[in-house]
Amino acid sequence: MRVGTITSVNFNQFKVKVSTEIRGNSVNLAGVIYYFGNIGSYLKTINSIGEQLICEVVSIFDSDMKVGSAAYDVDSSREILLKPIGTITREGRFNLGVGIFPSIYSEVNIVTFEDMELILQTNRDKELCKKVHQSFHLGESKNLINYPIDISINSFFNIHTAVLGNSGSGKSNTIAHIIQDIHKKKDYSAIGSRILIFDVNGEYRNAFEAHQKCQNLSVRFLKPNIEAAEDGYEPFFLPHFLMSIDEWSAFLMATDATQRPFWDKVLQESYKFYMISTREGHERQKLINYLRFKICNLLQTLHAQGDSETAIITAAKSIIYGIVELIKIDGELSTACREEGIIEDLQNLLASCTISFGENKDRLKNALQVVRQKVDDDYVREVMDFRATNEEFFDYRFLKQAANMALLEEDARGNGRIREYTSTMMTRLDFFLDNDNCLFMRRSPERVKKIEDYLDWLWQSKCTVSPQTNMVIIDTSELSRDALETLTSVTSRLHFSFRKKLKGTERREKPIHLVLDEAHRYIKKDSKYLLRENIFEQIAREGRKYALYLLISSQRPSELSGTVLSQCSNFIIHRIQNEVDMNYVYSILPYFSDDFANKIKQSVPGEALVFGNCVSMPLHVRIQQAFPEPNSENCKVHEEWFKEFQVPPPES
Repeated sequence: MRVGTITSVNFNQFKVKVSTEIRGNSVNLAGVIYYFGNIGSYLKTINSIGEQLICEVVSIFDSDMKVGSAAYDVDSSREILLKPIGTITREGRFNLGVGIFPSIYSEVNIVTFEDMELILQTNRDKELCKKVHQSFHLGESKNLINYPIDISINSFFNIHTAVLGNSGSGKSNTIAHIIQDIHKKKDYSAIGSRILIFDVNGEYRNAFEAHQKCQNLSVRFLKPNIEAAEDGYEPFFLPHFLMSIDEWSAFLMATDATQRPFWDKVLQESYKFYMISTREGHERQKLINYLRFKICNLLQTLHAQGDSETAIITAAKSIIYGIVELIKIDGELSTACREEGIIEDLQNLLASCTISFGENKDRLKNALQVVRQKVDDDYVREVMDFRATNEEFFDYRFLKQAANMALLEEDARGNGRIREYTSTMMTRLDFFLDNDNCLFMRRSPERVKKIEDYLDWLWQSKCTVSPQTNMVIIDTSELSRDALETLTSVTSRLHFSFRKKLKGTERREKPIHLVLDEAHRYIKKDSKYLLRENIFEQIAREGRKYALYLLISSQRPSELSGTVLSQCSNFIIHRIQNEVDMNYVYSILPYFSDDFANKIKQSVPGEALVFGNCVSMPLHVRIQQAFPEPNSENCKVHEEWFKEFQVPPPES
């Protein structure tokens, strides 16, 4: 239906004179009301080769309006300014941008719902529709009022996505609604979906707890640092032995120059201490032989310092006492050392540490030779050549023993400042061993010894009693910053490492989507980020090849890693009023004009701008409300302040 005629053509703007037959700001076309007189609404025209040009209304005014005239005159000369958006080709394909512009006096018509179906390509493969669920309902268009916006599941979820906006603008509702809408379809069972949510504010449980609302969704609610299942949550574990040297170094704040090599040695020695306490027979003898060698090596290194005998014997006593105390810490280790004669060797060495008139008269040296003769060098080389991988299980309690043993070795070499250099790291180690905030790292599920075991536990992949898990929600709301960064990074890295091992078509099976709530808290772009190698940047660059995707939610996009955000191809942007954040978002939208950025600033809660691979042109959408909603509603202060006082019942 004709709305008006183009009277002026510019490279980025068309002026249209509204037809005098049109009254008001809407028209009735085949029983459907179309509102064209709103800022942001759509109109179309045609160019000289028959292509349809889709335009957006950016301004409406009365060209004949005079001072003192009536505020509204339906007979006045109304004009509209249009901004061209894209082109529908003669073959029926929509492309952003305009190649050939319309001529002056070209007609301007209403964009119908049928046109929108062609623009958004919602006419899916009909045969495929019978087998799979291809799209989800996002909300209603703000540009073409009352038009429902459906988004292709494949184009939205097969690449990284960012949901940005100020606090309270509707980000949590958007994510919850999308997942709910996909899994509510009764005719389809999404048994292959895998969605992991890092719930930083504890909001999402409320949206997915009612299973009857999402019949096809099996959800696990996990929470770190709880002893047993409580309040609907299961304990979440992140076994320490699955952490890499980079992740340990980041958590312990270890420097590259001194502390990182030191900690690498500690991890290896921890594994060997654990092996001594658990192995039996010939294998245990090899490890005991290695420990005996370490003791001899310590004391021989001390002798080589060339100090006075009094200084050497004093230091030797200190080292022997330290080793005895290390062995006593663990009962199984102490038993193994006693049965294999290590305790007796230490007692003999200690007895030889005597001084008479400033001389030891080679008592310690002779005792050391006796112990050294028991050492099998072939076994020593075999144990020394063995290096545990990141996935080798060991008891975290041996970390302290191994660290102290490494410190004793450095002391014996004369490195008197090693304890000063490693003081911060050792303090962080004590924090890991003693603080309840790290309980989830010190414990592990039964029978978990490697990454595959851990992911099977997390997703209940081998569960035969209940359905396999489609969604895991980890409530991290009570974690400290360093524990949060460690949990999110290590859990994501384990998934990435596992996916990289897959070959051929397996890489495309059972895709995993990581929903990163409040992502700016652990995907920072500054140097304060604990992990030097940001795993999320690696996933953003390479994850698509292994069917591992990110869905980022953040209220501070300016604090996010630029690498991660630049790899996102779908954006849902709610209201952003902070100028720094707005400029950062605007920098990734170089082809949009200022009026588009103004829409972001002026959106009300629940509205968002959607653009990227998932839509053929930018859309202003009112997102449908999730049901149930996430627990993200603001406090109603006036109701809380003026509640009716309730008299507490008397105690019995």
